[in-house]
Amino acid sequence: MRIRLLGTGGADGIPALCSNSPVSNYAREHGGKDVRTRCAALVDDELKLDFGPDTLAQAHRDNLDPSQWTAIVFTHSDEDHLTVSEFQYFLYPFNDNDHLPFAIYANPVVCGIIRDRYPTWPIEMHETKAFQPFEHSGYTITPILANHKEEEEAHNLVIERGGRKFIYATDTGIWGDETFSFLTGAMAHAMVIECTEGFRKSDYVGHLDIAECVGMVQRLRELDGLVDDARVVTTHHSHQGGARHCDLVKALGRFAIEPGYDGMEFEV
Repeated sequence: MRIRLLGTGGADGIPALCSNSPVSNYAREHGGKDVRTRCAALVDDELKLDFGPDTLAQAHRDNLDPSQWTAIVFTHSDEDHLTVSEFQYFLYPFNDNDHLPFAIYANPVVCGIIRDRYPTWPIEMHETKAFQPFEHSGYTITPILANHKEEEEAHNLVIERGGRKFIYATDTGIWGDETFSFLTGAMAHAMVIECTEGFRKSDYVGHLDIAECVGMVQRLRELDGLVDDARVVTTHHSHQGGARHCDLVKALGRFAIEPGYDGMEFEV
């Protein structure tokens, strides 16, 4: 599988819209890997993971053709991951399409939001539930339970194809025992994991700082959730975490974790 990180920023991106934080100012001045759009990824130019407000800009930047996507798999309903108003541009009168070119897989909350917005549209939509795998186009996809929202079953994803296994874990919080138990012995070949809070300590349990991110990865390695040479890459970085890309390289590199960046690609 080929993974492309379309966006690696948190909900407000970097530089943030109305922020003069050190990280935002640095990104404005230096650009490059310090500029982060809202979090999303693409697997084999076919599976789109989340559909946020920067999708059009990401498609333009990376010369993508969204009509080639066969599915959008959602993690949860936060607006940086689900921008439901953008779906209208896939259909008439904005083009000649009479149906969406992809299937949608999402938890009941996300499916409900989409149905409420487009009640008469012919949408292929499938409700997903944690730890219940489903098949799509040769992929086996298993949502796993994140610790992110009390009122909604937020998902991370285990994606398998051709004997290779990839974990996509954004908006994780620190996983509960059920998720760690499920991933014990999983032997995944690569992982993308959030590191939203950076150097900032927070009482909010729905995101990870650097120490928590490292701790999650180390525990997963101890449980054989990852193969020995698994590539581990971060995403969903907030400017409020106080970490530039170079700071993340220094802080995470000694734990064999790479900070992701917009447009990054790698093979699983």
